[in-house]
Amino acid sequence: MGSNIDALTTVFTEFYYWVTVVMMFLIHVGFCMYEVGASRRRNHMHTLMKNTMLIPLVTITFFFFGWWIYWAFPNGPGFIGGLEDGSANAPWSPTMATNLSDRITGVFWAAFLLFSWTAASIVSGSVIERIRSTAFWIHAVLIGSVFWIIDASWGWHYAGWMVKVLGYHDAYASGVIHAIAGGYALGVLVVLGPRLGKFAADGTPRDIPPHNPWLVTIGLFLIYTGFWGFYAACNVPIISPEVIDGQITGVTWTATNIYLAPTTLGAITFNFLMSLSGGLLVAYVVSKGDAFWTYSGGLAGIIAASAGNDLYHPIQAMFIGGFGTFCAYKLHYWVERKFKIDDAVGAVAVHGYAGFIGVTIAGFMLWGQPSSPYEGYAAINPLGNFIGAIIMFGVLGFLPAYIVSKIMAGMGMLRIPAKAELQGLDHHSELAYQAAIDDVTNAERELAAAQK
Repeated sequence: MGSNIDALTTVFTEFYYWVTVVMMFLIHVGFCMYEVGASRRRNHMHTLMKNTMLIPLVTITFFFFGWWIYWAFPNGPGFIGGLEDGSANAPWSPTMATNLSDRITGVFWAAFLLFSWTAASIVSGSVIERIRSTAFWIHAVLIGSVFWIIDASWGWHYAGWMVKVLGYHDAYASGVIHAIAGGYALGVLVVLGPRLGKFAADGTPRDIPPHNPWLVTIGLFLIYTGFWGFYAACNVPIISPEVIDGQITGVTWTATNIYLAPTTLGAITFNFLMSLSGGLLVAYVVSKGDAFWTYSGGLAGIIAASAGNDLYHPIQAMFIGGFGTFCAYKLHYWVERKFKIDDAVGAVAVHGYAGFIGVTIAGFMLWGQPSSPYEGYAAINPLGNFIGAIIMFGVLGFLPAYIVSKIMAGMGMLRIPAKAELQGLDHHSELAYQAAIDDVTNAERELAAAQK
């Protein structure tokens, strides 16, 4: 009986993660459509290619070292121990290649890889129309294959030091993906500066509406759909019954959260939809029916409630989603006016501020609940989650992005020239392409003349 259940669990888990990865691919499709719709016509292809090319860059680097970091760094290293043995997930390991003995590593790796793409895409939207492609791709590798996976190892690993010591709880990555990506985007934006014309001479921000609201709308609905798959991928499928004399007699569950505590897909389905609805309703009201912020608010609502959506009551999820959305909307415009930050798609607010607030709220709402099914772990508490939110948003998000961006800016490789920005990055590329063609044509003419 036990061997049959083990075999069924293996087959189901392999297919389960494969399906979630396919669903999560829609997140990236959605981000591409969303960003192209938000950018102006003269920057469409640059925006699209910038976000497309992060796929191979992050995938390759995540294969070579990102996945190893998750398994090697749960102790810090240096906070509660040294490096863990991550050799089974190193690129030369037999499990990281085609084989019939390990059916899970490939699909589980792919699920985390799609999380990495998401983190990089969040940064991508905020910096459209003015960042150099190479600069963004360097940032994409850093956030996608280094910094977010470090925070995942610390606070999203069943043995992570933040879970053990702080009682950190972030079941569906309010902080682990969204707060860190929002903080990282803010660190880049502080150095990168606003788009030309975004602020009037007296500092008043000008609205630059999306070029194509239809693409933005469809893109965000695809992100919602992929986010639902993301929720499923954050669970670990398992069949764990109590079996006596070949009969299932005890409690059976079919999944655990990322910390290996029992949960169900039914629980997260309730809370996903209720937090989405809370965000949509509040965003519609606070933005006075602005379509861009209404759709973005639905995403902010999910993100704000995600930290505790494995344990919240659906009504709690709805109110937390609405509150996080309200705060994100207000903070976006306050930061824009106060600090002249030009976040083109509101990514810092929707992901960063909502994620930070969501992690903090979870510490209060779930105060005293076990952070793990294992003995000796700190219970969930407000201070632990607040410290965790600071680590995610500030220490691993904002700070490294700011430092790397300052270095890039000093080397003249962060921002495109003003002339190219005014012409549009697509137009600038076309001019370079045409210049190359003209050079070849002139060379051919000179060769023909010389041969005569």
